[in-house]
Parts: sequence; structure tokens; C-alpha cells
Amino acid sequence: MKNGFAFVLGGALLIGQAALAQSGNLTVPRTVEAGSAFTVRTSGAGKAVLYIVGLTQVLRRDIQLGETVPFAAGDLHDAGHYLAFIGGEPTSDNAFFDVTTSQEPAALSFLAKPSRLPVDLHDGISGVVYVFDIYQNLVLEPTSVLFQLSANGGTAQNRTVITRNGVAWIKMNSASKVGAARFVARAGNVIGTRVIQQVPGEPCALRMNARPSGQQLTLETEPVRDCSGNAAPDGTIVTFTETYSDGEATVDVPLKRGIARTELPAHDGATISVATGVVMGNEIHWGSAR
Repeated sequence: MKNGFAFVLGGALLIGQAALAQSGNLTVPRTVEAGSAFTVRTSGAGKAVLYIVGLTQVLRRDIQLGETVPFAAGDLHDAGHYLAFIGGEPTSDNAFFDVTTSQEPAALSFLAKPSRLPVDLHDGISGVVYVFDIYQNLVLEPTSVLFQLSANGGTAQNRTVITRNGVAWIKMNSASKVGAARFVARAGNVIGTRVIQQVPGEPCALRMNARPSGQQLTLETEPVRDCSGNAAPDGTIVTFTETYSDGEATVDVPLKRGIARTELPAHDGATISVATGVVMGNEIHWGSAR
């Protein structure tokens, strides 16, 4: 019986929308919205068993032929193609219909990435939304999804995207200032929210100054910032290099409160440079050879 059932159900899937809503002694609606009440009309006489079978649901009813069989709201809630038949297994005397999704969004699956990124990146943030009805069926009808990205009291980015096959996606720019950004997706009355942490970008400009301190030079950077003016995070490594006639000295210093500070020997005629990552700063030439 299993093999015969699989064959008939496969045929039902191939028939698709061309399938008749009425077959033999059964009359079913062509479509039923998920969760809606519906009826099946039968003809004939005597007792029988009515089966309604889909990929994820099976309903069984003991019936009296010739009567209308009611199904309550919520009995069929999984969208898909269904087969209705009377008896122990499908025969040629059966009917097919579709259960469609509810058109009212009831839940969102909202994915946003990355959770942390530098400021001022074009299309740096991606958002994807899957829209579901109350029974967790993917809503395949085109649905408007509003994406909103806001941070630090700045101007919010608002864009509306129409779903395709239940999915809407978008790319948005990260803000120019550091801080947590609120990323919201809205479909109808359903809202999903994610938080994106925006951190400083790579340092954009680097300058240092030098002053004598006995036999040493005290070297100190100006506050280190990215191209949008955000302070570089503490712990960012700044490299000071002193080149002189007898050799070279290098020291790596982490930023503290946005500034790097160190001491190097005051060699006459030395050239001192500073860098962080791929960003080079100014050079200082010290002593009589400058």
C-alpha cells in the first residue's frame, strides 16, 4: 500500500493547479487558507472513512456518505498540496487541493551581519528577513519589509524592500560615529531588532612631537583618530623607530586614552619615525644634523 500511495501522491504533485476540485464522490475547495475552516462534500450512501493527506499533515474522519464534512479552523495549518480520498488507500476516485499561507505576517526570522564592524563602510551591513504566517508557513506573496538602521542620534537609514518567495534582503552603510546601531526590520505589525556594534576604523592621520628629557627624548603622539574623527581604541599599537649613525632602536607602545608615549635615547643627528598599522606619521630629525 505504501508504494501505491507514494505513486498516487506523486501524481497529485505533478497535476498541480490543473487538478479538479471535484472528483467522483468528493468535492473539495480548490484552495484553503492555512488555518481556515472548510468543508468537503460527499455523495453516495453508507459509512466510510475520509482521508486528507499532505506532506506534513494527515486528517482522518469517519463519515456518512452523502453528507458535508466540516473541518474546523486550525485543522489544516501547513501550506502545501493535499490529496483527499475515501477508503483505505487512494484510487482514481480522489481530489486534490492546495493549502495556501495566510497573507498576514505573524513572525520574522531576521539575520544581520556582522555583529561588529568599523564605521563608515559602504554596504558594510547585511540584513535578511524571512516572513512567516501564524502557522510558520513562509509567506510567498510579495510583502513590504521596512529596514531601518539608526545610531547615536544620527539620521536613520530607511529602505523598503518587497519580498521574493518569502525573503527580503538589503545592504546598508555603517555610520560615521562609533557606538551601537539599532537595526530594525518591520513587516506589517511584526518587528525584529538586532544590534550592530560600530567601532573605529583604521587610524587615518598620525603625528608626534619630541622634547628632550636629560639624555633621553620623550616622544608623544597627538590623539590618534580614524578618518571620521573617532578616537582609535586603547591598545592599538604604535611603533616608534629611531635611526642614527650607529644603529636603530624600535619600540612598540599601546595607545592609552588615544595617545602613545615613550622615551628613546637622544642621539645627535637621529631620525625618528612613527607608524601604526599601514599608516605612517611624520618624521623628526634630532640634533646638529637636522
